[in-house]
Amino acid sequence: MAKVKQVGLLAAGCQPWNKDVCAASGDRFAYCATLAIYIYQLDQQYNEFKLRSIMSEHKKTITAISWCPDNPDLFASASADNLLIIWNVAEKKAVARLDNTKGVPVSVSWCWNSADGLAFVSQRGPLYIWAYRGSDPGVTVHKEAHSFLSDICLFRWHPTKKGKLVFGHTDGSLSIFQPGSKSQKHVLRPESLEGTDEEDPVSALEWDLLSTDYLLVSNLHNGIRLVDSEALACITSFCFPSAAASVQCLAWVPSAPGMFITGDSQVGVLRIWNVSRSTPLDSFKLKKTGFHALHVLNSPPAKKAQSSCSPSKSQHTSSTSEAVPPPTLSQNRSFSLPPGHAVCCFMDGGVGLYDMGAKKWDFLRDLGHVETIFDCKFKPDDPNLLATASFDGTIKIWDTNTLTAVSTSPGNEGVVYSLSWAPGDLNCIAGATSRNGAFIWDVRKGKIITRFNEHGKNGIFCISWSHKDSKRIATCSGDGFCIVRTIDGKILHKYKHPAAVFGCDWSQNNKDMIATGCEDKNVRVYYLATSSDQPLKVFTGHLAKVFHVRWSPLREGILCSGSDDGTVRI
Repeated sequence: MAKVKQVGLLAAGCQPWNKDVCAASGDRFAYCATLAIYIYQLDQQYNEFKLRSIMSEHKKTITAISWCPDNPDLFASASADNLLIIWNVAEKKAVARLDNTKGVPVSVSWCWNSADGLAFVSQRGPLYIWAYRGSDPGVTVHKEAHSFLSDICLFRWHPTKKGKLVFGHTDGSLSIFQPGSKSQKHVLRPESLEGTDEEDPVSALEWDLLSTDYLLVSNLHNGIRLVDSEALACITSFCFPSAAASVQCLAWVPSAPGMFITGDSQVGVLRIWNVSRSTPLDSFKLKKTGFHALHVLNSPPAKKAQSSCSPSKSQHTSSTSEAVPPPTLSQNRSFSLPPGHAVCCFMDGGVGLYDMGAKKWDFLRDLGHVETIFDCKFKPDDPNLLATASFDGTIKIWDTNTLTAVSTSPGNEGVVYSLSWAPGDLNCIAGATSRNGAFIWDVRKGKIITRFNEHGKNGIFCISWSHKDSKRIATCSGDGFCIVRTIDGKILHKYKHPAAVFGCDWSQNNKDMIATGCEDKNVRVYYLATSSDQPLKVFTGHLAKVFHVRWSPLREGILCSGSDDGTVRI
């Protein structure tokens, strides 16, 4: 028997829920879907990034990842089932696991200058340090980083000053710790929040790579500030062109001292800044949907020969003490962007690698499901188009030649369990959801044109559009009914089953015949041309609930069924 060979992969998109879900090191970058981590690596021969591996050990939502600063082959991940895993990317395997972290880790980070220590923290702390190797493996508690008054959004170790550490909180404040100094808890809240109970979560936090004391902090509503962690003072508040813009993420550009980039939360605008100016140098609209995460790759993948030799003076300066003024902007805003590649993750699951110097995408996966896919069907009159229905509330259509998504339904449907293409060239898809009934999505118009709510709030597990009679759509639900109606909503038949109905399929040869699969282990065939609501035939034999039924497209009267008993019967 010929083996089935994988010819393509439609990777999941980046999840939009947690902060630290994108990381990079050397010629690799990674991002998290809900339950899996996708790792891309630069293919030197073709000078392009390719999917190298998918890590999927976590059973619940991944909450954070962090790449090891000393060893480019190691990174760590945390998940909502209180689990930490350290992975070896080169060997594609987990090398250490820590179960039962007390509380869900919201942020993880390697202890700089100690390759064997991984720090993690849940919402209120304390900060735990897991020594996973060495003579004395185990978990210790940071002596001072505990008893916080506000939840922790994220934390960052200082990359060069050993043991220095900052936390960002949901009330907008920072907590700073360093060995030999008094700890500073809940300081540097944005001025407008002082003396109020208002929350303004820290949305991004990064130490200045060239200073021991400066760090960039952004708050969701109060924008970006450069602050001095020693003097506990704000050095610069950065101004946005419009009050509507808010920052979702930021990153320093390692190849250009004093430069950083930010991603807006509402629209996919990438802004380029220099610390010596309070307004952006430039901005580009890269996508309609807002940013979720940003990470700048240290080494520009291409054109490695042109790396600029930085003057030795920079070893003793910080990003803000640069003597060189930023480029003055002429009317046509023609200045050279720093060389560097930004890994960009967006709220719709899109992931891309943007070449800032060349102002172009090196790689862009525009859309991707961020949750489990429940159903997929090829378009009847175009086998190059594949539609998928997902737990994330969307249906997406993919071009199987290019393996890219070409359109997505508006979303927010709860869970989409099933889909069915309209026959012929109608270019519509019917979808069935967990709580919001069924709908018809007009792909060309890009909107939902009809909704069906006959099953109430019960989950609809399967939807099937008749291909012999394009006016009829059948749905089956947890309420025990298979309902056949016209596309304008007139109910033609309601077939009552003794338990939940999971599958239904129209006969390919007889427009009045439909089969169903039920939780009571039986398959039923109904004939719509009679007024009877009793099945024409009942097939028994499965030992567990029947999930799917399908008529053969080639031989009349041949039906197959799949069941939780692990068998397919014909």
